[in-house]
Amino acid sequence: MFKKILALSAMLFAVASFAAVDVNKGTEAELDGLNGVGPAMSKRILEARKQGEFKDWPDLMQRVKGVKEKKAQKLSAEGLTVNGKAFDGAAPASSKEAKEAKAPKAAKP
Repeated sequence: MFKKILALSAMLFAVASFAAVDVNKGTEAELDGLNGVGPAMSKRILEARKQGEFKDWPDLMQRVKGVKEKKAQKLSAEGLTVNGKAFDGAAPASSKEAKEAKAPKAAKP
């Protein structure tokens, strides 16, 4: 009987450790509990979240210092999501690229 209870507890712990944490809903403790997110990063995430929810991974990467493409891939693999979505490899456009995309292109004669 004790072995069954112990096995059940271990299974529940394993399931809980793989549970996804949404960056827009997670508490400081939940964020800090993810591998790769320490107290400093969880505080940066919560500070940036005060300005508004993160729209997507590129938005998170632009607003939170220390989260770039490689880090985003690792955090996503650990269970971090943005609006329920895992990182798909889309890096944020730099400010120069964003301006060029918005500016109309001049027609050549």
